[in-house]
Amino acid sequence: MALRTEFGRILITGAGGRVAKAFRQFVGNRYMLRLAEKEMGLLNNVQPDDEALVFDITDIQACRAACTDIDTVLHLAADPSQGADFCTSLMKNNILGTFNIFRAAKDAGCKRVVFASCAQVVEGYPLDYQVRPEDAPKPKNMYGVSKAFGEGIAAYFAHQEGISALSVRIANFTTLAVGQQTSARELSAFLSHRDAADLLDRCIRVADVQHAVVHGISNNHYKRLSLEETTHLLGYYPEDDAFTLLGFA
Repeated sequence: MALRTEFGRILITGAGGRVAKAFRQFVGNRYMLRLAEKEMGLLNNVQPDDEALVFDITDIQACRAACTDIDTVLHLAADPSQGADFCTSLMKNNILGTFNIFRAAKDAGCKRVVFASCAQVVEGYPLDYQVRPEDAPKPKNMYGVSKAFGEGIAAYFAHQEGISALSVRIANFTTLAVGQQTSARELSAFLSHRDAADLLDRCIRVADVQHAVVHGISNNHYKRLSLEETTHLLGYYPEDDAFTLLGFA
């Protein structure tokens, strides 16, 4: 129990999603969790010591309630569709919802927000260019725009309001099987489930970071995103390589 309470209680928004499930599978037993989703039916395998609640991320009062007595927020809730309509979904879920979580977390006295950004923020760069965290956003779609806006919200709250904030550019979060047909670009951006869980775990645990953008890919033979800065900051050494998993390296 001491290990689970070492970092206080962690709120996971979008707790029924794929990334949250991987986090809970690999490292969830290290934390006391409050699991938040828009529908209770989206949550499964809730442990006896964990809380589960239904909330609407577009409702600031619901976000305030979710953040009460929380130390760190792992903000994964979003519309993940690259083709989602901006006005009817992305603006509400990915922009207003992200602001609501940061506003509620700051006002509730939370210490840190770990925000799930996306590699789509920088997908507009040429494929032969390895993107670094300090590179300016260059999205190719409005979903990427919404995540770039979220990174801006994180930077504002970190530098102007004093809450620690890390934005994680999650890339091609998926599973791979031998013989699977995929592109070199998708392999270069691959992020395995266990590497994703390790990365988010390190984002929660790292000390003395006010603000950072970090990259979420595995140790692929060719890397779409630079890992040098993320490794230096977090001690993140991913185990998996997409090219090896598919027998290309």
